[in-house]
Amino acid sequence: MVGLRLTHARALEADADVAVTPAPVAARPAAEPALVIDGLVKRYGDRTAVDGVSLRVERARVLALLGPNGAGKTTTIETCIGFRRADRGTVRVLGLDPRADNDELRPRIGVMLQQGGVYQSARCGEMLRLVASYAADPMDPDALLERLGLATVQNTPYRRLSGGQQQRLSLAMALVGRPEMVFLDEPTTGLDPQARHETWRIVEALRRDGVSIVLTTHDMEEAERLADDVVIVDHGKVIATGTCDELIRGQAEREVRFQAVPGLDVAALQRDLGGEQLVHEPAPGTYLVVGPVTPQLVAGVAAWCAKHEVLLGGLQVKQRTLEDVFLELTGRELRA
Repeated sequence: MVGLRLTHARALEADADVAVTPAPVAARPAAEPALVIDGLVKRYGDRTAVDGVSLRVERARVLALLGPNGAGKTTTIETCIGFRRADRGTVRVLGLDPRADNDELRPRIGVMLQQGGVYQSARCGEMLRLVASYAADPMDPDALLERLGLATVQNTPYRRLSGGQQQRLSLAMALVGRPEMVFLDEPTTGLDPQARHETWRIVEALRRDGVSIVLTTHDMEEAERLADDVVIVDHGKVIATGTCDELIRGQAEREVRFQAVPGLDVAALQRDLGGEQLVHEPAPGTYLVVGPVTPQLVAGVAAWCAKHEVLLGGLQVKQRTLEDVFLELTGRELRA
């Protein structure tokens, strides 16, 4: 974490031509991971929200914590920042206990939760300057407001800001104290495309600057772009971990998709292709061949169709995505 408070603003400044002039501080040792969770359990009455979650976040990396609604993501983050007490297991953030060492930890982390933490009648700029006043070496609030497109509404009360503006103010409040670690819970919900991409650039700048980040999101494109590591949880349990590439390869590398008349003998096609791929018809006339894709496989699909006098249309080779993996692991049904 060498020169964190010096370089932290520089990374943001480099992307935006914003004048930010922080003061250097002594370097902190960075031997321990930024976050270690071991066997975390959290219950609410008879309901177990988090059921034995274990994960770790190394320094200067972004971990995406993914899962359906109610999977335990927000409870996990709230336990990491000391809002909740674990029923079992341990949590160490920057080497500290979030509950016992909260006074020492809070100045070193930034938190952007989905709701709360803002006075409804406070003006936008006023609220950010208040949060900055609590930090030993804050960023320039005016520069941060400018960077996040809030300079023109800095005198607007929070309750009159749009949903996207409220989101951007919450992000600014999480960053203004130059944290070593940031927890971002659905940071781009409700943002327009420009603000969404600007938030992504800020997250990338923070990582380059040595900041560790835990991100929850339902936006799989966002997770694929930003995350070094991914943890997928469901019903309070970890069901998959790895990088995006590892998770995608671990499920199915790629697929061949094509159109033809409905009702082809997919079992015969799968058998003739050698059996290494799975062939199915997810919708009438649409066929998927899932598995390792080679030029021989593509030629084999075309040859099989020609042999059976089937007119082949729309042949595509498609790379699997993190969203495909997520839906396969957690199911496709809607949840409350």
